[in-house]
Amino acid sequence: MAQTLTLCDEYGIIYEAMKILPNNELKIGFLEALAELEDQECHRTRQFPKTRLHKVKGVKQAIYRADIDKISGWRIHLQYINGQIHLKDIIEGQRHNDVIEVIKSKKSRYE
Repeated sequence: MAQTLTLCDEYGIIYEAMKILPNNELKIGFLEALAELEDQECHRTRQFPKTRLHKVKGVKQAIYRADIDKISGWRIHLQYINGQIHLKDIIEGQRHNDVIEVIKSKKSRYE
């Protein structure tokens, strides 16, 4: 049985995603992305084939972004806090290139 990491959603990112993602394909992609992020084995091997999890460069905090869908540009922002994954934001496909501006606009969410 696969071991999982704890996923925290204090900002209601899962609810927001189900509300704003434009189609069922992206909603399923979002759930698949969460499953990969929770999978301890992906973290142990540092391989994230679905989400391509990587650290955001150019910000002081350790913020990571994960793909929901590479082509549409929808992303998830998250941080690791005390060994847990904390979902911080869902980024629309058209805004994923403005990552620093998106983070600054919701500065209070990020530690």
